[in-house]
Amino acid sequence: MPIAAIESLDHEARGIARREGKTIFVDGALPGETVEYASFRRKPNYELAHLLRVVRASPVRVEARCPHYGVCGGCAMQHLDAAAQVAVKQRVLEDNLWHIGRVRPEQMLPPIQGEPWGYRRRARLAVRKVPKKGGVLVGFHERRSSYIADMRSCEILPPAVSELLLPLRELIAGLSICERLPQIEVAMGDSCIALVLRILEPLNATDENLLREFADRHGVVLYLQPKGPDTAVRFHPLPGPRLSYTLPEFGLELEFRPTEFTQVNHAINRVLVRRAMRLLDPRPGERIADLFCGLGNFTLPIASLGASVVGIEGSPALVARGKESAVANGLGARVEFGVANLFECTEESLAALGLFDKMLIDPPREGAVEVIKALGETAPRRIVYVSCNPATLARDAAILVSVKGYRFRAAGAVNMFPHTAHVESIALFDRE
Repeated sequence: MPIAAIESLDHEARGIARREGKTIFVDGALPGETVEYASFRRKPNYELAHLLRVVRASPVRVEARCPHYGVCGGCAMQHLDAAAQVAVKQRVLEDNLWHIGRVRPEQMLPPIQGEPWGYRRRARLAVRKVPKKGGVLVGFHERRSSYIADMRSCEILPPAVSELLLPLRELIAGLSICERLPQIEVAMGDSCIALVLRILEPLNATDENLLREFADRHGVVLYLQPKGPDTAVRFHPLPGPRLSYTLPEFGLELEFRPTEFTQVNHAINRVLVRRAMRLLDPRPGERIADLFCGLGNFTLPIASLGASVVGIEGSPALVARGKESAVANGLGARVEFGVANLFECTEESLAALGLFDKMLIDPPREGAVEVIKALGETAPRRIVYVSCNPATLARDAAILVSVKGYRFRAAGAVNMFPHTAHVESIALFDRE
C-alpha cells in the first residue's frame, strides 16, 4: 500500500497529501504525519482514501473518546486534540479569507471555545428497523453512507440524551408503525428535553399508551410530526415545562418550538452573543438592523442594551416567536420585527427599512451577498457579521472592503461544533 506525508487538512478535516501530481485526501490523517493509505475513489487530479496505518504520528493525535468514532458520521476530528482542533479552524478561517476574498482582518480575535463534550442540544436522529443488527437502530448515519450507525451512546450529545438511545430502540420496536417512523428530532432547552417523532402513519391506542409511559418514565416531552416541521404538535405531557434557553448576562429567556432553529451549543452561543454585543456596541438612541434574525438571538440582547432594533427574517413563524419573546422580556417598545426574503434584497428594499447606525448579519451557509451588494451611501457605519461558512464570509468580506469601503477590523473562529469540521466565525467591519 502507498505511503504519503500529510501536509494539511481540508474543510472536511481530511488529511491532504501530494503524490505523483495528484492530491490525496486521507480520512483520519493529520498534518505532519506519515501514513499508509488505501484509495477508494480515483479521479484524474485527486484520490479519496482511507487511513490504514499511521507510520509517524502527529504529537496532537489522541485516542478517540467515542467507541463508534470512525463509523458514525457525526464527528470527524475526535482523533485530534481539542485545542488543536480550534487552532485548525482558526487557520481555515484565515485561509478562506485570504485565498477566496483576498482580505485579511486588522486583528485576529481569540477563538471562542468551550466544553468539547456533551454540547449538542439539537440533533436529528435517523431510525430504521434492521433485523440483521438486532432490531431498530436510532442514531446518526454512518460516514459517507445511508446506513445508520449502531450507536449505543454518543459523546457529543448531552448525557441525558445519550442515555435515551437504547430505550428509544426498545420503544420504537414495540410500536405498530415501527417501520413508518424514520426520524427523531431532539431539542433540549434549559428545563426540558423534547423528542419529535416523525410518523408516516397514525398511531393506535396501544402506541399512544407506550409513548405516554416512555415520556413519564424518562422525563421527556414528546411531539408528533405527521408531515412537515410546521405540523409538529405536543403529544405528552400537554402541561409542563416549555422549551427555552436563557442569556443570563442580558436577563433574557427565549422560548422556541422543537423544530425551530436555535444554536446547537447553548454555552458557546452565550459567549458568541456576548462578543457580538461587545463588537457591535449598541447604545441608547441608536437604530440597529439585525438581518437573518431568527427568533431574536441577537435582536433581544441589542434591545436590552438600550438601542432600537429592527429584526428581519424570512420565516414568519420565527418572526412570530421573536415578537412573543420581545414582549415577554419587556422589550416590545424597542423591537420591531419584519418578514422578508433577504436573498432577494435590493438597494430599494433595504433603503425602505430606513437608516441604521449599525447592522448585525447572521445568514445561513449561503451568506449575505445580496444584502452586501444592496448597501448604499447611507449604509451603517459598523457591521458585525456572524458566519457559519468561512467561504461565503470571505466572498462577502471582499465586497465590503473593495467595493463598499469598509475596513476589515477583526475576525475570529467560533467552535460551535467541537469534533466536527464545521467552522463558525464572527467578523467586524467599520467605515467612516
